[in-house]
Amino acid sequence: MDIGLKGRQAVVCASSRGLGRACALELARAGCSVVINGRDQATLERTAEEIRAETGAEVIAVVGDVTTRAGQDALMQAATRVDILVNNNAGPPLRDFREIDREALLTGVVDNMAAPIELVQRVIDGMVERRFGRIVNITSATVKMPIAGLDLSSGARAGLTGFLAGVARSVAHANVTINFLLPGAFETYRRRSNVQTIAERRGVPNETVRQEMQADIPAGRFGDPSEFGAACAFLCSAQAGYITGQSLLIDGGAYSGVL
Repeated sequence: MDIGLKGRQAVVCASSRGLGRACALELARAGCSVVINGRDQATLERTAEEIRAETGAEVIAVVGDVTTRAGQDALMQAATRVDILVNNNAGPPLRDFREIDREALLTGVVDNMAAPIELVQRVIDGMVERRFGRIVNITSATVKMPIAGLDLSSGARAGLTGFLAGVARSVAHANVTINFLLPGAFETYRRRSNVQTIAERRGVPNETVRQEMQADIPAGRFGDPSEFGAACAFLCSAQAGYITGQSLLIDGGAYSGVL
């Protein structure tokens, strides 16, 4: 299926691995040139080579921290224009809310709310002028189903969702959309690391923890990052121009609510 993205340019934040990488790969497959980003140069360059080899797309690798002005500047300078922006960044670690001091609180809000908003501010006027733009914000299933210990992540990402809800409606007339992808449990490096940490703490095999986690998911498994990437590519497609301000939960049915 041609999703109408040939010749478009995408900027995908935090995309050297995991769900960000999956989004960058699917956009490259769809015909986009892609600016990818990460903090580790070796990992980032390896990912860029893999995406080029698999898709033949132009892939520009930009090392930097997207929460900083310098990191954002580097991304914007690498892109000739930004037709698609995928906001992504790791969330704060699991921690009891009583242990979150002011510095940690502000860092969490900057990383998962302020920085994505700043990037949207940088690209949205050009999208409106060109009458095409797709912005996808990767948040978390915890926006809809909060988990104790991830309160800072949930709060910052919910704040981002609320902030951009009105912005999405203000630019919809120009064929510019803003949506949110809410991942549940996916088979990523971070998931494997979490499983290992829990297993070591409990003194049980990794597979025991994996099976327990998967038992709570109606689909009976963790998600494949490629499934997430495909959903991202669709929200960026020409055919998705009538979808905006929406939060798409991708969690194998773990959330049992109807709204």
